Amino acid sequence: MEEIKKGYKQTDIGVIPEDWEVRPIGEVLKVTTGNRNTQDKKDDGLYPFFVRSQIVERINSYSFDGEGVLTAGDGVGTGKVFHYINGKFDYHQRVYLLHGFDDKINGKYFFWFFSKYFYERINQLTAKSSVDSVRREMIADMLMPLPKKEEQTAIATALSDTDALIAALDKKIAKKQQIKQGAMQQLLTGKKRLPGFSGENKYKKTEIGLIPEDWEIVTVSDAFKFLSTASFSRDELGVEGYIQCLHYGDIHTKYDEYIDFSNVSLPKVLSKKGLNYTHIQEGDIVMADASEDYTGLCKSVEIRNIGNNKVISGLHTILIREKNNIYINGFKAYLFKISEVRKQLIEQSTGMKVFGVSKKSLEQIILPVPLKSEQTAIAQILTDMDNEIAQLEKERDKYKELKAGMMQVLLMGKIRLI
Repeated sequence: MEEIKKGYKQTDIGVIPEDWEVRPIGEVLKVTTGNRNTQDKKDDGLYPFFVRSQIVERINSYSFDGEGVLTAGDGVGTGKVFHYINGKFDYHQRVYLLHGFDDKINGKYFFWFFSKYFYERINQLTAKSSVDSVRREMIADMLMPLPKKEEQTAIATALSDTDALIAALDKKIAKKQQIKQGAMQQLLTGKKRLPGFSGENKYKKTEIGLIPEDWEIVTVSDAFKFLSTASFSRDELGVEGYIQCLHYGDIHTKYDEYIDFSNVSLPKVLSKKGLNYTHIQEGDIVMADASEDYTGLCKSVEIRNIGNNKVISGLHTILIREKNNIYINGFKAYLFKISEVRKQLIEQSTGMKVFGVSKKSLEQIILPVPLKSEQTAIAQILTDMDNEIAQLEKERDKYKELKAGMMQVLLMGKIRLI
């Protein structure tokens, strides 16, 4: 049994400071639901409209004016979507609003506590691996620690300040990504030429629009060959296995233009059968062959610094390898990102709910081919931009880890601020 330090006490929610209370949420605030439907939203509405998503919509009505915390009552956001607001807003009929904070409760403190522990609470109340919906009593009967108001305010301020740093970094990252996207579009279409490559700035008409006169175009089938891929599911992958496997889900969620194997290790196939498939090589392109929207259509990554790693391309992927040495490694990562290529992919896509492009259609996609020396210069600029973004993301992630640790110790009084 854990030894309880002096000044602390054992409660139904764990060990907390002696001068803190434990109260059911329903005793210290009100829990209500909205009366609006998703179709009530207006793109240019006057007020925030909270639905069952992290995205805040807009609406022309408001049913509440004040301080509140909102969470999804059902759907994929159950136990994961939380909002804090103080002002006029409206909310969906399956969104819970927690409000009525009296002079004993700091609303922001409640927001941080509730967003940290509510998902854990609802998981304890269901035997299923996923939670379908939230009943009012799941919230009302949930116990929460209540320090004195001054300490609540100190905790809320510390967490909010850290969260503001994360938000500022997110904004900076988004701006840098936007700048990189613009640079990539300009440089890979030749609309902007780097010093030493401008020539006479003459352009020629091609199937993908105007490109520099000293550039060429090729089809995917001209430049690349298609190689065999595996079909191992997530259930067939693990830490201890025979060969690393790049799953389409990782391409969609974890990686952007490339995968650098000098600092990445993928899940491994648990079966020896994985060794029978084509091993990925330096400079190969791996695509996800399906997506739920056009933005993820044929999302691709280039393989970098693979070294002695043994890796195969997995479920729902397309593996292509250059065959005529017309592109340099490092440049290919950006080829399938420009709008002229994206437009072709969308035109060739099929499907109603999940979109994909067949290998036969992919073979006909037209790509630009700058001079190799210009490819090198372009790749260097874009890679430098990627590295700058990666550093900002690393800094942002450190603050996220810091915030998670702060929530763990501050919300249960393990560390006192006053």
